[in-house]
Amino acid sequence: MPGGFVDYGETTEHAAIREAKEETSIDVELIKLFNVYSDPDRDPRRHTVSVFYLAHGNFDDAKADDDAKDIGTYSFEDLDNLDIAFDHRMILNEIKDYLEK
Repeated sequence: MPGGFVDYGETTEHAAIREAKEETSIDVELIKLFNVYSDPDRDPRRHTVSVFYLAHGNFDDAKADDDAKDIGTYSFEDLDNLDIAFDHRMILNEIKDYLEK
């Protein structure tokens, strides 16, 4: 779940592609806007809005880059064993439910 902030004058689509490249070294193709999460209480640091896209990319190119400490690939079954920030576990479960349809 690479993420970051949208630069002034940048679309959310471009920001998603840029952040994926900066954090994972993967060039992604956005497939679908999945959802927008904007509950003011979802991040205790401040009110943030997250725009989630489903995307394709070549994971053979994956390496932690720029401001990412580490990178990994996980299955949905791994979720219970991972320390996941904010409401991201809920979001991943929503994505899992969507993909299983």
